[in-house]
Amino acid sequence: QGQLVESGGGSVQAGGSLRLSCAVSGYTFSSLSMAMGWFRQAPGKERLGVAALYTRLGSTYYDDSVKGRFTISQDSAKNTVYLQMNSLKPEDTAIYYCAAVPWVVPRFSVLLPSSYPSWGQGTHVTVSS
Repeated sequence: QGQLVESGGGSVQAGGSLRLSCAVSGYTFSSLSMAMGWFRQAPGKERLGVAALYTRLGSTYYDDSVKGRFTISQDSAKNTVYLQMNSLKPEDTAIYYCAAVPWVVPRFSVLLPSSYPSWGQGTHVTVSS
C-alpha cells in the first residue's frame, strides 16, 4: 500500500489562495485505473469529496461548492498531486486530505471517500473573514 503526505495548509484571509501538495509513493500515476482525490472535513461534519483526478487520463471532477475556485493537478515526474485553492471562503475551513485508489472507480463515485483505500494524514486550512 502506498503512502501519501500532504503539505501546504495554513491560515489565510477570505479571498486568498493556498496550494496544497500531496506527495505519493508506492503508486504508479501512469496506471490506467488510478485516481487521486482531495477531501475535506470540517469540525463536527462528515468527510466530503472536493476534487478528483484520473491520473492517466487527466480528467478531473469537482464538487459544486468549489467549481471555478479550486483546481486539481498532477506532476507525474514528482508523483505529486496539487490542489490550488483560490477565492477562499470561511466555509472552506477544514482538514484537507488526499487519497489514492489504484483500481477502477466509476465517475459517479470518484468523489466518495468510501472509494479510496489510502489516505494521507491531513493538513489544516483555516480561512478567516
